[in-house]
Amino acid sequence: MTKYVSIKNWAKDDKPREKLALNGRETLSNAELLAILLGNGTRRKSAVGLARDVMTLADNNLNALAKLSISDLCKISGIGPAKAITIIAAIELGGRRKKSIITSNFIKSSFEAYEYFSPMLQDKEYEEFWILLLKQNNKIIKSYKVSDGGLTSTIADPKRLFKIALENNAVNIILCHNHPSGNLTPSVADFKLTEKIVNGGKQLDISILDHIIITDSGFYSFADEGQM
Repeated sequence: MTKYVSIKNWAKDDKPREKLALNGRETLSNAELLAILLGNGTRRKSAVGLARDVMTLADNNLNALAKLSISDLCKISGIGPAKAITIIAAIELGGRRKKSIITSNFIKSSFEAYEYFSPMLQDKEYEEFWILLLKQNNKIIKSYKVSDGGLTSTIADPKRLFKIALENNAVNIILCHNHPSGNLTPSVADFKLTEKIVNGGKQLDISILDHIIITDSGFYSFADEGQM
């Protein structure tokens, strides 16, 4: 049996914190970065070993890691609620940082709309329906979550949607929801709902510019596909 060796006794270049300080953060593996967050391991396993267990649970996929809940992470021996919450908080901060960098005050394309919504929706296990409220010049007013759904569908109430738009003096709206299944193809219900909201907007002089569907691997734009 291989004897367990504490990180304290590793060579300096092999210690995650020291390795980051000496060589830069880009030189660390995902498990090593995760080990720094965990802080310490257990009597039988180092923080890096524990981090590798976490990455294994997520199939060594950061997108899959972002979908894990506190209870999922706590199934790993050595991971308690405190460590699980630390991991989830770090992932959330990363998503928020991405959003703050890539989002300008204006939306000029479907890709910019995707970049705006992606940090909020790509890791969700259930469908959510959001709207992005815009001024006449497409300057962002704010975004709102209109509804939560299940694994395969969500229902957005057009009356609530337009109430929010009118209360915020929105002139243009971009619709967005996610497909946790990873399938980018719009459903029949997606087409019907989009048509219903577009027609409702015409009665109120509110333009529905696009409807974006988001998955972990990309997006579908109704406008780009000529479906608006």
